[in-house]
Amino acid sequence: MHRRTFLASAAAALASRHVPLSALVAPAGKLDRIGIELYAVRGAMRAGPERTLEALAKIGYTDVELLWSFKNFGQSIKEVKASLKATGLKAPSAHMAPETILTEWEQRCAEAKDLGMTYLTAPSLPSEANKSIEVVKLWANRFNSAGEVARRYGLWIALHNEPSHEKPIDLFLAETDPKLVRFQLDVGNLLMGGGDPLDFLQRHRARCWSFHLKNVVADRTKDTELAKGVFDLKTFLAAVPELDQKPCFVEQEGSGDELVSAKENYQYLRGLAW
Repeated sequence: MHRRTFLASAAAALASRHVPLSALVAPAGKLDRIGIELYAVRGAMRAGPERTLEALAKIGYTDVELLWSFKNFGQSIKEVKASLKATGLKAPSAHMAPETILTEWEQRCAEAKDLGMTYLTAPSLPSEANKSIEVVKLWANRFNSAGEVARRYGLWIALHNEPSHEKPIDLFLAETDPKLVRFQLDVGNLLMGGGDPLDFLQRHRARCWSFHLKNVVADRTKDTELAKGVFDLKTFLAAVPELDQKPCFVEQEGSGDELVSAKENYQYLRGLAW
Protein backbone atom coordinates (compact mmCIF):
# COMPACT_ATOMS: atom_id res chain seq x y z
CA MET A 1 0.00 0.00 0.00
CA HIS A 2 1.30 3.48 -0.83
CA ARG A 3 2.09 5.71 2.14
CA ARG A 4 -0.53 8.30 1.09
CA THR A 5 -3.21 5.63 0.80
CA PHE A 6 -2.23 4.17 4.16
CA LEU A 7 -2.39 7.52 5.95
CA ALA A 8 -5.73 8.37 4.41
CA SER A 9 -7.18 5.00 5.36
CA ALA A 10 -5.72 5.12 8.84
CA ALA A 11 -6.97 8.65 9.42
CA ALA A 12 -10.48 7.65 8.37
CA ALA A 13 -10.40 4.55 10.54
CA LEU A 14 -9.20 6.45 13.60
CA ALA A 15 -11.45 9.46 13.17
CA SER A 16 -14.32 7.73 14.94
CA ARG A 17 -12.00 7.14 17.91
CA HIS A 18 -10.91 10.78 17.93
CA VAL A 19 -7.22 9.93 17.42
CA PRO A 20 -5.39 12.88 15.79
CA LEU A 21 -3.59 12.29 12.51
CA SER A 22 -0.41 13.63 14.15
CA ALA A 23 -0.36 10.48 16.26
CA LEU A 24 0.36 8.50 13.09
CA VAL A 25 3.48 10.45 12.19
CA ALA A 26 6.68 9.55 14.00
CA PRO A 27 9.16 12.29 14.89
CA ALA A 28 11.56 13.02 12.05
CA GLY A 29 14.57 12.51 14.25
CA LYS A 30 15.72 11.28 17.65
CA LEU A 31 18.71 9.60 19.23
CA ASP A 32 18.21 5.85 19.07
CA ARG A 33 21.50 5.20 20.86
CA ILE A 34 22.75 7.38 23.71
CA GLY A 35 26.28 7.00 25.01
CA ILE A 36 28.28 8.44 27.86
CA GLU A 37 31.97 9.26 28.04
CA LEU A 38 33.28 7.54 31.17
CA TYR A 39 35.13 10.69 32.20
CA ALA A 40 31.67 12.00 33.17
CA VAL A 41 31.49 9.27 35.83
CA ARG A 42 35.20 8.95 36.58
CA GLY A 43 34.73 9.05 40.36
CA ALA A 44 32.19 6.26 40.28
CA MET A 45 34.34 4.26 37.86
CA ARG A 46 37.35 4.53 40.15
CA ALA A 47 35.25 3.27 43.05
CA GLY A 48 33.72 0.36 41.14
CA PRO A 49 33.86 -0.01 37.36
CA GLU A 50 31.58 -3.04 37.08
CA ARG A 51 28.99 -1.52 39.41
CA THR A 52 29.07 1.78 37.55
CA LEU A 53 28.65 0.18 34.13
CA GLU A 54 25.67 -1.76 35.49
CA ALA A 55 24.15 1.50 36.76
CA LEU A 56 24.64 3.22 33.39
CA ALA A 57 22.98 0.34 31.56
CA LYS A 58 20.09 0.46 34.04
CA ILE A 59 19.63 4.18 33.37
CA GLY A 60 19.24 3.34 29.69
CA TYR A 61 22.59 4.16 28.11
CA THR A 62 23.45 1.90 25.20
CA ASP A 63 27.07 2.96 24.64
CA VAL A 64 30.11 4.04 26.62
CA GLU A 65 33.31 5.69 25.51
CA LEU A 66 36.21 4.00 27.25
CA LEU A 67 39.14 5.82 28.80
CA TRP A 68 42.31 4.07 27.73
CA SER A 69 44.09 7.24 28.88
CA PHE A 70 42.92 6.27 32.42
CA LYS A 71 43.99 2.64 31.85
CA ASN A 72 40.33 1.62 31.89
CA PHE A 73 40.16 2.30 35.64
CA GLY A 74 42.29 -0.75 36.37
CA GLN A 75 40.40 -3.17 34.10
CA SER A 76 42.30 -5.29 31.61
CA ILE A 77 41.02 -5.57 28.04
CA LYS A 78 39.65 -9.01 28.96
CA GLU A 79 37.82 -7.57 31.97
CA VAL A 80 36.44 -4.67 29.94
CA LYS A 81 35.12 -7.12 27.36
CA ALA A 82 33.47 -9.20 30.10
CA SER A 83 31.90 -6.10 31.70
CA LEU A 84 30.47 -4.95 28.37
CA LYS A 85 29.05 -8.39 27.68
CA ALA A 86 27.49 -8.60 31.16
CA THR A 87 25.79 -5.20 30.88
CA GLY A 88 24.88 -5.25 27.19
CA LEU A 89 26.74 -1.98 26.68
CA LYS A 90 28.71 -1.29 23.50
CA ALA A 91 31.98 0.64 23.34
CA PRO A 92 32.23 2.17 19.87
CA SER A 93 35.09 4.46 20.93
CA ALA A 94 37.89 4.97 23.43
CA HIS A 95 39.90 8.04 24.35
CA MET A 96 43.65 7.54 24.28
CA ALA A 97 46.72 9.71 24.66
CA PRO A 98 47.86 10.98 21.24
CA GLU A 99 51.30 9.47 21.87
CA THR A 100 49.64 6.03 21.67
CA ILE A 101 50.02 6.16 17.89
CA LEU A 102 53.79 6.30 18.27
CA THR A 103 54.17 3.05 20.23
CA GLU A 104 52.53 -0.38 19.81
CA TRP A 105 49.83 1.11 17.59
CA GLU A 106 49.10 -2.17 15.83
CA GLN A 107 48.50 -3.85 19.21
CA ARG A 108 46.11 -1.08 20.29
CA CYS A 109 44.20 -1.47 17.03
CA ALA A 110 43.97 -5.22 17.51
CA GLU A 111 42.59 -4.72 21.04
CA ALA A 112 40.06 -2.19 19.80
CA LYS A 113 38.88 -4.57 17.09
CA ASP A 114 38.52 -7.34 19.69
CA LEU A 115 36.26 -5.05 21.73
CA GLY A 116 34.08 -4.30 18.71
CA MET A 117 35.10 -0.66 18.55
CA THR A 118 35.00 1.73 15.61
CA TYR A 119 37.03 4.71 16.85
CA LEU A 120 40.25 5.35 18.72
CA THR A 121 40.13 9.03 19.65
CA ALA A 122 42.79 11.33 20.99
CA PRO A 123 41.24 13.90 23.36
CA SER A 124 43.72 16.56 22.25
CA LEU A 125 46.95 17.29 20.51
CA PRO A 126 50.00 17.92 22.71
CA SER A 127 49.89 21.38 24.31
CA GLU A 128 52.65 22.78 22.10
CA ALA A 129 50.31 22.44 19.12
CA ASN A 130 48.44 25.52 20.37
CA LYS A 131 51.58 27.60 19.76
CA SER A 132 53.16 26.07 16.68
CA ILE A 133 51.78 25.52 13.20
CA GLU A 134 54.62 23.12 12.49
CA VAL A 135 53.68 20.93 15.46
CA VAL A 136 50.08 20.76 14.24
CA LYS A 137 51.30 19.71 10.80
CA LEU A 138 53.65 17.14 12.34
CA TRP A 139 50.81 15.53 14.28
CA ALA A 140 48.48 15.69 11.30
CA ASN A 141 51.03 13.67 9.33
CA ARG A 142 51.33 11.21 12.21
CA PHE A 143 47.54 10.81 12.32
CA ASN A 144 47.46 10.14 8.59
CA SER A 145 50.02 7.37 9.02
CA ALA A 146 48.19 5.94 12.03
CA GLY A 147 44.94 6.15 10.08
CA GLU A 148 46.34 3.90 7.38
CA VAL A 149 47.05 1.24 10.00
CA ALA A 150 43.67 1.72 11.69
CA ARG A 151 41.76 1.27 8.44
CA ARG A 152 43.40 -2.13 7.95
CA TYR A 153 41.68 -3.16 11.18
CA GLY A 154 38.36 -1.64 10.15
CA LEU A 155 38.87 1.23 12.60
CA TRP A 156 39.11 5.01 12.45
CA ILE A 157 41.48 7.30 14.27
CA ALA A 158 39.89 10.56 15.39
CA LEU A 159 40.72 13.76 17.24
CA HIS A 160 38.55 15.52 19.84
CA ASN A 161 38.66 19.23 20.61
CA GLU A 162 39.48 20.95 23.87
CA PRO A 163 38.28 24.55 24.55
CA SER A 164 41.47 26.14 23.17
CA HIS A 165 41.57 24.11 19.98
CA GLU A 166 39.42 25.76 17.32
CA LYS A 167 42.20 27.37 15.27
CA PRO A 168 44.61 24.41 15.49
CA ILE A 169 41.72 22.09 14.59
CA ASP A 170 40.98 23.99 11.37
CA LEU A 171 44.60 23.49 10.33
CA PHE A 172 44.67 19.89 11.52
CA LEU A 173 41.59 19.04 9.45
CA ALA A 174 43.07 20.75 6.39
CA GLU A 175 46.26 18.68 6.77
CA THR A 176 44.64 15.28 7.39
CA ASP A 177 43.08 12.90 4.89
CA PRO A 178 39.31 12.48 5.45
CA LYS A 179 39.66 8.91 4.16
CA LEU A 180 41.93 8.15 7.13
CA VAL A 181 41.15 10.60 9.95
CA ARG A 182 37.85 11.68 11.46
CA PHE A 183 36.86 14.22 14.09
CA GLN A 184 34.89 14.11 17.34
CA LEU A 185 33.21 17.44 18.01
CA ASP A 186 32.83 18.33 21.67
CA VAL A 187 29.99 20.85 21.58
CA GLY A 188 30.52 22.19 25.09
CA ASN A 189 34.28 22.58 24.73
CA LEU A 190 33.80 24.57 21.55
CA LEU A 191 31.31 26.83 23.34
CA MET A 192 33.68 27.35 26.28
CA GLY A 193 36.43 28.22 23.84
CA GLY A 194 34.26 30.93 22.26
CA GLY A 195 33.25 28.95 19.18
CA ASP A 196 29.92 28.26 17.52
CA PRO A 197 29.15 24.52 17.14
CA LEU A 198 26.62 25.07 14.36
CA ASP A 199 29.08 27.16 12.36
CA PHE A 200 31.82 24.57 12.93
CA LEU A 201 29.47 21.81 11.81
CA GLN A 202 28.62 23.72 8.64
CA ARG A 203 32.30 24.18 7.81
CA HIS A 204 33.40 20.66 8.69
CA ARG A 205 30.24 18.65 8.21
CA ALA A 206 32.02 15.86 6.33
CA ARG A 207 34.63 15.39 9.07
CA CYS A 208 32.43 15.25 12.20
CA TRP A 209 31.61 11.60 12.84
CA SER A 210 31.06 11.50 16.59
CA PHE A 211 30.05 13.99 19.26
CA HIS A 212 30.44 14.87 22.91
CA LEU A 213 27.18 16.37 24.07
CA LYS A 214 27.49 18.87 26.87
CA ASN A 215 25.88 22.20 27.65
CA VAL A 216 27.19 25.34 29.32
CA VAL A 217 26.10 28.03 31.74
CA ALA A 218 25.34 31.53 30.42
CA ASP A 219 28.89 32.89 30.66
CA ARG A 220 30.35 29.73 29.08
CA THR A 221 32.81 29.19 31.91
CA LYS A 222 31.71 25.66 32.79
CA ASP A 223 29.38 22.90 31.77
CA THR A 224 26.09 21.93 33.39
CA GLU A 225 23.27 19.44 32.98
CA LEU A 226 22.05 19.37 29.38
CA ALA A 227 18.57 20.66 30.21
CA LYS A 228 19.97 23.60 32.20
CA GLY A 229 22.41 25.00 29.64
CA VAL A 230 22.00 27.84 27.18
CA PHE A 231 22.89 26.01 23.96
CA ASP A 232 20.11 24.64 21.74
CA LEU A 233 21.17 21.01 21.45
CA LYS A 234 17.95 20.05 19.70
CA THR A 235 18.63 22.38 16.77
CA PHE A 236 22.24 21.24 16.65
CA LEU A 237 21.40 17.54 16.55
CA ALA A 238 18.76 18.15 13.89
CA ALA A 239 21.49 19.68 11.69
CA VAL A 240 23.78 16.64 11.85
CA PRO A 241 23.47 14.53 8.70
CA GLU A 242 23.15 10.75 9.14
CA LEU A 243 23.15 11.18 12.91
CA ASP A 244 22.12 7.55 13.45
CA GLN A 245 25.57 6.51 12.17
CA LYS A 246 27.51 8.85 14.47
CA PRO A 247 28.12 7.96 18.14
CA CYS A 248 27.00 10.58 20.65
CA PHE A 249 28.36 10.63 24.19
CA VAL A 250 27.16 12.69 27.16
CA GLU A 251 30.14 14.27 28.90
CA GLN A 252 29.34 16.56 31.80
CA GLU A 253 32.73 17.07 33.41
CA GLY A 254 31.59 18.93 36.51
CA SER A 255 28.79 17.38 38.56
CA GLY A 256 27.78 17.23 42.20
CA ASP A 257 26.61 13.64 41.82
CA GLU A 258 27.88 11.94 38.68
CA LEU A 259 25.23 9.24 38.35
CA VAL A 260 22.36 11.58 39.18
CA SER A 261 23.53 13.97 36.46
CA ALA A 262 24.08 11.05 34.09
CA LYS A 263 20.45 10.01 34.60
CA GLU A 264 19.15 13.57 34.11
CA ASN A 265 21.19 13.97 30.94
CA TYR A 266 20.01 10.64 29.54
CA GLN A 267 16.37 11.50 30.20
CA TYR A 268 16.77 14.89 28.54
CA LEU A 269 18.27 13.41 25.38
CA ARG A 270 15.76 10.58 25.34
CA GLY A 271 12.96 13.12 25.32
CA LEU A 272 14.29 15.14 22.39
CA ALA A 273 12.62 14.80 18.99
CA TRP A 274 12.85 16.94 15.88
